[in-house]
Amino acid sequence: MYAQNHRSVLNGTPLDDRFTTVAREARSAGWDPKLFGYTDTSADPRTLLDDDPRLRTYEGILPGFDPVLNDPEESAGSLGWGRWMASKGVDVPAKPRDLYVPDRSFPGASDHGDTWAPTRFAAEHTETAFLMEHLLAWLEQHAGDAPWFVHASFIRPHPPYRNPVGYHDRYPADAIGGFRGHADREAEKSMHPLAAMAVGIPGVGCPTDERDRRQLVATYYGMMAEVDDQLARLFDWLERSGQADDTLVVLTSDHGDQMGDHWLVEKLGYWDESYHVPLIVRDPRPEAAGTRGTVVRSFTEHVDVMPTILSCMGIDVPLQCDGRDLAPFLHDGVAPADWRTECHWEWDFRSPESHLAEDLLGVTMEQCCLNVVRGERWKYVQFATDPDVLPPLLFDLEADPQQTVNLAGDRAHDVDRADAAAHLLSWRMRHDERTLTGHFLSPDKGVVVRRDPRR
Repeated sequence: MYAQNHRSVLNGTPLDDRFTTVAREARSAGWDPKLFGYTDTSADPRTLLDDDPRLRTYEGILPGFDPVLNDPEESAGSLGWGRWMASKGVDVPAKPRDLYVPDRSFPGASDHGDTWAPTRFAAEHTETAFLMEHLLAWLEQHAGDAPWFVHASFIRPHPPYRNPVGYHDRYPADAIGGFRGHADREAEKSMHPLAAMAVGIPGVGCPTDERDRRQLVATYYGMMAEVDDQLARLFDWLERSGQADDTLVVLTSDHGDQMGDHWLVEKLGYWDESYHVPLIVRDPRPEAAGTRGTVVRSFTEHVDVMPTILSCMGIDVPLQCDGRDLAPFLHDGVAPADWRTECHWEWDFRSPESHLAEDLLGVTMEQCCLNVVRGERWKYVQFATDPDVLPPLLFDLEADPQQTVNLAGDRAHDVDRADAAAHLLSWRMRHDERTLTGHFLSPDKGVVVRRDPRR
């Protein structure tokens, strides 16, 4: 679902229990969905007693999943990463995350950027290795002749930006190319009040030292490589066990990382780097054999993942879903004639606890949101405030792929801006929450459900 419909817009914002989930749908069809890692779903407080521990964590379970391994990363408890490392002979501090404190005495550390120095644990003891070991053990025991459904969520790559030995120097910082955005930091901040706020926040603005900035990217590449190597163990198991040809594999990410582009790190805002993520689907069905290896250039979105999984499982896609089944790409290798010609995303930057964004930008909590429509040429950003406070943004991606020139205030582009705003409005209207709007109570037939296959 789009954020405008489910409204679980932050870690800690409850998900309305009336909504179904991919796990609930699979469970109702006879599957037993297992969770390894986290879904960070905050429970609906209206369904819980006041003393329920789920009210004191945002690291809750998406309804429908049976968690096999779901410990917050700093847990040293029964199945936590810390206790697992201790069982391997690692001296683990009270907070296992402290093992990310860099070893500055490591030879060469002083000759490289800040994030080069390695962690205080070995590559075989990463959080990814921890989760993978438990996942493979479960598969060996349970994934026999019966169908199985697993959601494995790996936290890496993720801050802190630090690698164990062997990955810490996998990529040289000197080989990192240029950065997207303005070459001058102050020019980037002048682009928009939101940019000025973000770049100025410690830990959100990227390093200003060029060596540290390039090293951060090289370090992130090393983090990605470490996860890739661990995933190879899973894919190797599928091949060795003979289950590769019976298993749908969907690999994606919840967000990207700015990695120094636009003078930022982590994920936020209207910037492409935070929202352009991998989506790799390996469909085992014979009808998909001819398209394997195809790179899809059409716009796809995260809302397409649930319909694709359910369709492959033979489960009707709920009216609640905003996306579409990706089977035409998997089986035919081409986009349907009525496929979307742009992508959309939303970001809600309210701060219910600290009110940081509200205070820095001088807006209300309900004004802390933006919508983006991005096509092949135009990208338009609309804020929920008066344009004098947070003005809209319009980029011509053909002329300005770096997105450094805002044309929204240029009278020569008034028509382009109006077209983009109208398109965004009609898109939002078409995708208003629809869980019951496709139902009709008929005097003759009772409940009638009409589905629109085009979504």
